[in-house]
Amino acid sequence: MGDPRHATPWLPDLCRLPRLAALLGMAELVVLVLVLAPDDARTWTLARFVSASGLALWLALGVAVLLCKLRAPISRLPQRIGAVAAVALAALVAFLGAGVIHALYSAIGSEPLGVGFWRFSGGSAAVATLIVALALRYFYVSDRWVAQTEANARAEADALQARIRPHFLFNSMNLIAGLLRRDPVLAERAVLDLSDLFRAALGAGDGDSTLAAECELAAQYLSIEQLRLGERLRVEWDRREPLPWELALPRLVLQPLVENAVLHGVSRLPEGGMVEIALWTEGRALRLRVRNPAPAPDAAAATLHRGAGHAQRNIGHRLAWRFGPQARVTAGWADGYYACEVTLPLA
Repeated sequence: MGDPRHATPWLPDLCRLPRLAALLGMAELVVLVLVLAPDDARTWTLARFVSASGLALWLALGVAVLLCKLRAPISRLPQRIGAVAAVALAALVAFLGAGVIHALYSAIGSEPLGVGFWRFSGGSAAVATLIVALALRYFYVSDRWVAQTEANARAEADALQARIRPHFLFNSMNLIAGLLRRDPVLAERAVLDLSDLFRAALGAGDGDSTLAAECELAAQYLSIEQLRLGERLRVEWDRREPLPWELALPRLVLQPLVENAVLHGVSRLPEGGMVEIALWTEGRALRLRVRNPAPAPDAAAATLHRGAGHAQRNIGHRLAWRFGPQARVTAGWADGYYACEVTLPLA
């Protein structure tokens, strides 16, 4: 087990501006609820509303700063004890802050909101306890969901290590062995391409790639397959400039689609065929399309295409995680051709 002192803190991070804004918004919402509550015994004026809002925001800011600074030590406690400690600290800050405000008002001969010290300070502490407890719970669940989604995306990326199938490795090694005497230069190029391909597969879940690197990796894969399939495999690249070649992408986005085109399409046709790879920008989106001749999607072909569908779903999930819902992966068979298209938003 790792050292818990170096584990990721479980207490939500309130130092982040969106979360601080959310906490301040919840505090202000409480004031608005009090203003709108049907209570004839209390008349809210603009001055009273501004004073109450200032108090609520000031207390919320103080609680957020305190929990931000104490995140690491609180996270070293067991979660239940740490959660109670965090909420208790929030209540203490609210009680003391409200007490100071009440004392200042009393010094000038008035009472804030027309209530006594214990009611004012205790009520502020109780409201702060509820708000902080709800906020921390929401942020905690949100963090766990994000962590789980990220873990799933990473697991799917790691699963791509098995996408370059063993038989492809064996076929490639046999091909290289046959080339050693006949064409050593070509054999050396094939070894280098194969090395780059497997290095990318083994690092599928680590770091980012770029559009240029993904295209180069797909070209290296196709180069090896062309040595094996010969004239049966033809490749046509359609790069419509300008293209965002340095756009950061998850690793192994294009190569699995190209592999599917070869494995489930061209290699299953006696006459082979051409794999068409097109890249272009359309408005504020990048489009990638891989198109290839393929057998009709009957019952037998449907079984063969299960692997292709898995790869496309895998890539779609990872792109959605990176680029959001605007990232899409669509595919379909028509008129003897299978096409898979990827759409990515550009900032």
